[in-house]
Amino acid sequence: MEAYDAIVVGSGPNGFAAAILLQQQGLQTLLIEGADTLGGGMRTKEITLPGFKHDICSAIHPMALASPFLSTLPLAEHGLQFVFAPNEVAHPLDTEHAAILQRDLEQTALGLGKDSSAYKALFEPFVKQWDDLSQAVLGPLRFPRNPILMAKFGLKALPSAAMMAKTFETTEAKALWAGLCAHGIQPLENLTTAAIGIMLGTVGHRFGWPMAVGGSQAVADALASYFQAIGGNIQTDYWVDDVNQLPNHKVLLLDMTPKQVLNIKGLALRTGYRNQLKAYRQGLGVFKMDWALSDPIPFRNPAVMQSSTVHLGGTYEEIARAEYHTAQGRIPDAPYVLLSQQSLFDSTRAPAGKHTAWAYCHVPHGSTADCTKIIENQIERFAPGFKDTILAKHTFNTQQMESYNPNYVGGDINGGVMDLAQLYTRPSFSLTPYRTSNKNVYIASSSTPPGGGVHGMCGFHAARMALEDHFNVKINLQWQELC
Repeated sequence: MEAYDAIVVGSGPNGFAAAILLQQQGLQTLLIEGADTLGGGMRTKEITLPGFKHDICSAIHPMALASPFLSTLPLAEHGLQFVFAPNEVAHPLDTEHAAILQRDLEQTALGLGKDSSAYKALFEPFVKQWDDLSQAVLGPLRFPRNPILMAKFGLKALPSAAMMAKTFETTEAKALWAGLCAHGIQPLENLTTAAIGIMLGTVGHRFGWPMAVGGSQAVADALASYFQAIGGNIQTDYWVDDVNQLPNHKVLLLDMTPKQVLNIKGLALRTGYRNQLKAYRQGLGVFKMDWALSDPIPFRNPAVMQSSTVHLGGTYEEIARAEYHTAQGRIPDAPYVLLSQQSLFDSTRAPAGKHTAWAYCHVPHGSTADCTKIIENQIERFAPGFKDTILAKHTFNTQQMESYNPNYVGGDINGGVMDLAQLYTRPSFSLTPYRTSNKNVYIASSSTPPGGGVHGMCGFHAARMALEDHFNVKINLQWQELC
């Protein structure tokens, strides 16, 4: 059996990032995937009707271009193309008005009326100094190279979304802010929920919210092509439940949640460390829907139809109430819904003249409730006639999501709740959370900092640590010097 310097288990963005960094440094690396296709959350399949391509989980990729590591890879040479909508985010209201986030920060701010100055003041410092900010926040806790900028970020990001919402006066600005922050999948009253809103708004203005031509699978396919081009090996359809069944290797990196890590035999983890993994807290789940449509979704406001991502939920107060009830174990009648209609901007997604739509709402962890009706009602609320365009539909509850991808424990797509207690100390109380109690084993999943998203930085940091620990290779953390 062939021996390897490193084995990486799991082919999500973090698994790929880890494997690529290791292979770039000359290590013979094997990437193992349990499913028969690569990608983790970056998969695209025909799950409604033939010819309609649906992203199974991730659909819009603001963090892919913002990633200090993925953005350095020549993925365009391996077939990856991104497409942008005229607008990045739309948040329709019952008044037929809509808050619109455009790439242009100035234009977005002007559209928010008397909240223009407050909105611009919130995002402008971070948009202009993204390189320094990303070095500080997209990884483990460490001393930043720009402490003044990080102090500014901390003052804005550590409070709750609810506290920062008081910065704004208009219904539109408050609603747009709620939609951004609710990506954190927890009550908006929780501390640090402002952080995700600032991050997503910042990358939207700096890089945009693009989608991959052909579907999210195209991101995985390009990463696989590049990894193999530099000498990496891939094996699919291989479930790892015992490390003793693996080929010989020096280091093992797991793109897995703590629950999965604990189920692998032969890892030789200490009891104290295992107890920390057992105590790790998962977050809320999602109920996911896809549709094959005869026509574009008929939103009342035309600007919404020109947007990459649509946040549905009404006012700030409505979204905050829905997220709070979900965290209390209840499913609201009018949930916060994330929606995208990629076929409007990527003609490869559906047969000529037809369309796809993708959406999900937040639900209690592990819920098997059918949220089809409440999601479709929420879309119909802002787009009368939507239901008449439906040709076919497909749903995933939380248990089905986990069956499809075991990293989505209980439907949790963020790899664990990202609240104050688990923002950096995930999955263990350590300044080097990628290391386990076994010096040859590392965790490289979204259950480590900086958490969920298609950015690969969890895998990058795990691989960086393994390189330094075992191969005397130190990777410079000045992102612009990476190549």
